Amino acid sequence: MRKPLSLHPNLRNRLRKMKPLPVFSTILRSGIALGVACGLLACGGGQDDGPSSSAPEKVEGTSGTPEIALIMKSLANEFFKTMADGAEAYHGEHREDFELIVNGIKNETDLAQQVALVEQMVARGVNAIVIAPADSKALVPVLKRAQEAGTVVVNIDNKLDDAVLAEAGVTIPFVGPDNREGAKLVGDELAKSLEKGAKVAILEGVPTAFNAQQRRAGFEDAMKEAGMEIVAVQSAQWEMEKANTVTAALLREHPDLAAVLASNDSMALGAAAAIKAAGKEGAVKIVGFDNISAVQAMIKEGRVLATADQHGDQLAVFGIEAALEILEDNAAPEDKKTPVDLVTKDSLP
Repeated sequence: MRKPLSLHPNLRNRLRKMKPLPVFSTILRSGIALGVACGLLACGGGQDDGPSSSAPEKVEGTSGTPEIALIMKSLANEFFKTMADGAEAYHGEHREDFELIVNGIKNETDLAQQVALVEQMVARGVNAIVIAPADSKALVPVLKRAQEAGTVVVNIDNKLDDAVLAEAGVTIPFVGPDNREGAKLVGDELAKSLEKGAKVAILEGVPTAFNAQQRRAGFEDAMKEAGMEIVAVQSAQWEMEKANTVTAALLREHPDLAAVLASNDSMALGAAAAIKAAGKEGAVKIVGFDNISAVQAMIKEGRVLATADQHGDQLAVFGIEAALEILEDNAAPEDKKTPVDLVTKDSLP
């Protein structure tokens, strides 16, 4: 008897409104050395060299179950560590039906490394790849090749570009939240604490990533609706140190800056450090996105106002279930929207 997926009660209530997915089992985590991945494959930096003349034979795991490869972005980001931990927790309850290979890249912009990981998993003959792409456009060619080799592909976290998919003639389902909606929730919460006309700045992620574009758009929607003045939109590449540097420069350029809207929590942490160093804690408000533990602590302390929770600990599980649904039932791939919720001091335990 398969045990049901164990979720927090609030999330369980939200998910009841979604189209249910069958519950699937076993995750076997294996660490793959990233340097070896690049060394073993001549991936060509992600360029599309056309489909392989022969597809690799699909292999099953040691227990006769299908193999699923989870390919994430930077493991230096706590959000993706949380995603991997969620897969491990799921593994602890479901050990009978499939094996999972967990991979990640060195940093958010290491596109060649992520392409190499996809190529390696296809060469291995995994049955499905569940991927959080580092770039919404650059990963499409290699994922097209994966599909042509007979591998099921499911997109999580950062949506692949619809126009590029259409041009390539590829259909890849997206399982994840509405990032624009989540960012709008956070921006609306920030607006309540600002005077109309206040000057704000947005720290965006990698500009070519769809989730970065959507979070920026959600922040802009909220600020424009509330009558705030957006004085700068700058990329900090999702990274804490870059956000620290960018925010320090923004504070010098705009001494009357009232708030920083960071498109992920790693950048929120970098912004908070810069604001503290400038002696402006309390004067410049901060919001983020992802609900990592370090930001939860800062929200409780009043150093960060709000963030958005896209339930990273369950996001990979949703994608894995979707992949297995396709494998087991020959189901047509389809997008599935997952929850995103506002997190404030009042909502934290």
